[in-house]
Amino acid sequence: MLRDTILRKLNEQIQLEHYTANLYLAMSSWCNDQRLNGSAKFLYDLSRRKMSRMYKLYNYVNETGSMAIMGAIDAPPIDYKNLKDVIERTFDHEKHLSLKINELTELSMSENDFPCFNFLQFFMEERHEKEALLMSMLDRIDIIGMEGRGVYMIDKELGSLVSSENKA
Repeated sequence: MLRDTILRKLNEQIQLEHYTANLYLAMSSWCNDQRLNGSAKFLYDLSRRKMSRMYKLYNYVNETGSMAIMGAIDAPPIDYKNLKDVIERTFDHEKHLSLKINELTELSMSENDFPCFNFLQFFMEERHEKEALLMSMLDRIDIIGMEGRGVYMIDKELGSLVSSENKA
């Protein structure tokens, strides 16, 4: 059974991952509407991965004899200026996720909940990878620009990041 402080934070993280999946799905839909098919696939894949993370947290909480709580989530924004705006917002949100996972990991250590600490290592590792990828994309956008072929090149590159088994 998890301590109340850790259980509350894990349930908050479940909610945040669920919201994030919806956020990225909304961004994917916006990209589809803009005919940015590669970016739409990339964000759709990110959405699926966030749902997978949410389920991973959900299962962990329930497997510890505690109860995962699914609450209401806010509707994500649906209007964006351009593809750079979408990627910047994604990067900012990923940094927020990293902060929350860091807080949760720190709490698990301070509460001497080593099984939870070990469980969270998976999330810690992926945080660095995702932030580095998005920062790299923003660097490319700054170099290439978003005029004409720049958008095409960035969109194509984002689409190429989706693994073949996830190109649904």
